[in-house]
Amino acid sequence: MIRLPVLLLLVSVAVFTLMKLSPVDPVDAYLGPAIAHAGPEQKARIAAAWGLDRPAPEQFLRWAGHVLRGDLGHSTAYDAPVADVLRDRIGASLALTGLAWLLSGALGFALGAVAAGCGGWVDRGVRVYCYILASAPTFWLAMLMLALFSVTLGWAPICCAGPIGMPPDQVGWADRLRHLTLPLAALTLFGVAQIALHTRARMVEVLQSDFVLFARAQGATRRQIVLRHGLRNAAIPALTVMLASVGEIFGGSILAEQVFAWPGLGRATVEAGLKGDVPLLLAIALLTTLVVALGNMAAGRLHPVLNPRL
Repeated sequence: MIRLPVLLLLVSVAVFTLMKLSPVDPVDAYLGPAIAHAGPEQKARIAAAWGLDRPAPEQFLRWAGHVLRGDLGHSTAYDAPVADVLRDRIGASLALTGLAWLLSGALGFALGAVAAGCGGWVDRGVRVYCYILASAPTFWLAMLMLALFSVTLGWAPICCAGPIGMPPDQVGWADRLRHLTLPLAALTLFGVAQIALHTRARMVEVLQSDFVLFARAQGATRRQIVLRHGLRNAAIPALTVMLASVGEIFGGSILAEQVFAWPGLGRATVEAGLKGDVPLLLAIALLTTLVVALGNMAAGRLHPVLNPRL
């Protein structure tokens, strides 16, 4: 368990260093158009209030001390405590990334099983489909879907998590689902390819094994072999890949949320980077690292449980 704190420390140092090397000035980004009316003295006072006038190592140690006491700092991009920004946006991110993770896992496993079980043109079609998905950038796929289903056909809302101008607490479930459908579809398709290809490879390996040859000699049909032997053996690596793909889904959500103006942590990450908001970006990076690390740990612990032969 000591590796997790070390990993979080290394990630925080790396993110902090990259932000300090960035050409973005947090004070200039905070002032925006008002920078034309702000003098050097005013900018210096803002920097001093945020602690930006101190040496970088001192800033990092001060931030780390506050984090250990439960204080994530103040977001300069949103002018609010970082904890409040995370709390306001984590629900939207969980709804999008969580559902996309589950749906991509189920759809990828089904496609991989069908490809290996049917073979022939079905197998080739699924593989071509997965290769196209694996090579297509998330933002490009999201933009195509937005242009087709929202702009051209008008079947889906063009942005946001609810009708524009309506307070979030007044948005009904029907409107929420309508606005969630297109971003969810884009992010689900993004995560399908890897799981489908891994499932197919494992299924092909199982179908070529000696015990499957013995089952065929006993008169078992291909459908019976796939259901009794293939799915059970392919489920283990598919579940492992699914747990390990949490980071990829979150990475894809950053671009998908930006395209669809989805008010989640992915969009907040972009805003924090563009405005030099170090406390917010550090908090999101640590949260993401924690989730990805726990997913990898769960995959490592679950694999021997599902397959005791290991």
